[in-house]
Amino acid sequence: MSETRSSHDPAVFGRLLARGCTRAALATSLNGAPYGSLVLFAVDVDASPLLLLSDLAQHTRNIAFDPRVSLLLDATEGRPDPLTGSRLTLLGRALLHEDPRCRERFLAHHPSSAGYASFPDFHLYRVVVERGHLVAGFGRIDWINGDDFLFALDAGPLADAEIDILQHMNEDHSDAIARYASGLLNRGGTGWQMTGIDPEGIDLQREGETARLNFPASVATSILTPAAARAALVQLASAAHE
Repeated sequence: MSETRSSHDPAVFGRLLARGCTRAALATSLNGAPYGSLVLFAVDVDASPLLLLSDLAQHTRNIAFDPRVSLLLDATEGRPDPLTGSRLTLLGRALLHEDPRCRERFLAHHPSSAGYASFPDFHLYRVVVERGHLVAGFGRIDWINGDDFLFALDAGPLADAEIDILQHMNEDHSDAIARYASGLLNRGGTGWQMTGIDPEGIDLQREGETARLNFPASVATSILTPAAARAALVQLASAAHE
């Protein structure tokens, strides 16, 4: 996460935290009692949460009766004291959202789910965020309005081109992706793949290991088209050489 960009804006901080998460604790209502479960997690280009759920799962049955949910996103891994780390609770409603583009985005972030995503009982849900509760460490606690949490600018052209951009980068520019991981994120290993791009950064993955690289604040809000994305990726590759 880009601390300098987000530390003074809880909504941006929370959104970037969510973009870097791959799983969440999902809370639903079971006959009026809280029911918690672990789910795979991704967000759309605007940061709306996406969940791929089976009709057979208890949490999905709960949602059918009451779509109100909360998602706990935990970014405390690796800290000696987890309570000094950041976490975000998102509250909203989980609604069926069988959009092919969003499904492809989810599968790109979770390729292991491709083996069962086509089963007739699995469906994509989009969470309409109503508000969020951010704890960014001791004494850093904020409520975030749902509209403020989402990325507000229209990035539709970038979203529509995302799968093509990922294919092009992974097939033709694996060397640049490797430099992003090693030169900008200090992540070792080989075989890094780009799994997502949005106006605020890119997502990388190798053998189940994930990494998030945010664009510099000076360009993040202008990357709304494929052309702007290409320019930003070239800029990242150049920065990785420095």
